[in-house]
Order: sequence, then structure tokens, then C-alpha cells
Amino acid sequence: QVQLVESGGGLVQAGDSLRLSCAVSGRTFSTYNMGWFRQAPGKERDFVAAINWSGNNKNYADSVKGRFTISRDNAKNTMYLQMNSLKPEDTALYYCAVNVGSLYYSSRASDYRYWGQGTQVTVSS
Repeated sequence: QVQLVESGGGLVQAGDSLRLSCAVSGRTFSTYNMGWFRQAPGKERDFVAAINWSGNNKNYADSVKGRFTISRDNAKNTMYLQMNSLKPEDTALYYCAVNVGSLYYSSRASDYRYWGQGTQVTVSS
């Protein structure tokens, strides 16, 4: 059973930065393609970013390009999301997940099987 635990969320002001972490249990983290999603109250879960198993290939939602950076440390079984220039519209519960689909860059939540519990990010104006 794969377990994912997000951390690093918090309450910040517009323009601030946060770094989210996603710790993954198991010995096969380095073989997983991974992704970040977010969900605001009353809205669907939206794709944020994806990264392939090696960390060499990444994909971002248009809304976060140039502001967010996804990365991973396979030696630590951990994935990260560096979020800069945060905006109030970035406020959401952020989830990390394991991509079990065939495309590392998938933005479809249905391609992700294992999910964490989420970490809340709130950006005030």
C-alpha cells in the first residue's frame, strides 16, 4: 500500500512563497510518475503540475506556469512544489498523487490512483 503525506501549507499574503512537500512510503517511489492537484471549496479538483519518475520532465497548468516549480528527491522519497508569487486564487487544498496512467504529463485526475490527505494553502489579498 502506497501512502502519501503532504505538508508545508499555511496562510500567507499575496506575493509570498510556500514550498509543499509530499512524502511517499515504499521502496518504488523512484519509479513513479507523480503530480500535484488542488481543490478550492465548491470546485472540482484541478491539475497543477506533473513530474516524471526521473524528474527530467515536467508539465504545468497554464495558471501556475512561471510561478510554481515541481521537483523530486528520489533518495528521500519526496516530491516538492515550490510556489512563488502566490495569488488569492491559489487558495485551495493541495494534494499529491501517484500517476498510474501511461502519460507522465497527464492532467486527468482519473490517471492518478494514490492520493494524500491534502495540505491547505490560503493566500490573503
